[in-house]
Amino acid sequence: MAGALGRIRTCDTRAVRPGSVLLRLETTASRRGVLDGAWWPRTRDIGAELPALLGALVAHLGPVPRVGLDAAAWEGLPTRIVVDDRVVHIDSFPVGDDTVLITRGDRDIFSLLVVPPDAAWDAARAAMARAVRVDNVSDAEQILIDTGSGRGPVG
Repeated sequence: MAGALGRIRTCDTRAVRPGSVLLRLETTASRRGVLDGAWWPRTRDIGAELPALLGALVAHLGPVPRVGLDAAAWEGLPTRIVVDDRVVHIDSFPVGDDTVLITRGDRDIFSLLVVPPDAAWDAARAAMARAVRVDNVSDAEQILIDTGSGRGPVG
C-alpha cells in the first residue's frame, strides 16, 4: 500500500550526499496512477546504482524479492544481488530503459520511471513529480519526452 510508504523526495542533486538515492514514490493509498514512483540513477552501471535503490525501497516497502530491468539499458546486469542479507533476483524484461519493476511480496509490483542519468536537473525534477501524480495517465516514455528528460521518438 503506497500510503504507508511515506515521502522519499530528493530531487536537488546539488544537495545530495554520495551514496544517497534520488527517488520519489506515490504517497497515496490508491496507487491509481500509471507509475508508482520515479528513480534517477547517476549512471547506467546497475551494480553501482541498484544497492542504494533497493536499500531505500526495502526500508519503506519491506522485503523486495525481485527487480525487473531491461538488460539492454544497463551495464553489468547481475542475476541477483544481496540487500540486508536477503537475495534479490534480477530479471531481464524488454521494459525499456525508462522503467524498472519492483516486486514486493509475491505479486505486488511497483513500476518506477527511470530518469536518464544525464537528464538536466529541472527536467528530471519535473519528470519525477509527474510520475508520482495520482492522476498521471502517461507511461514512462511519454513523461520523459514531455519533460525533456529523455530522448524523443526515434526515426
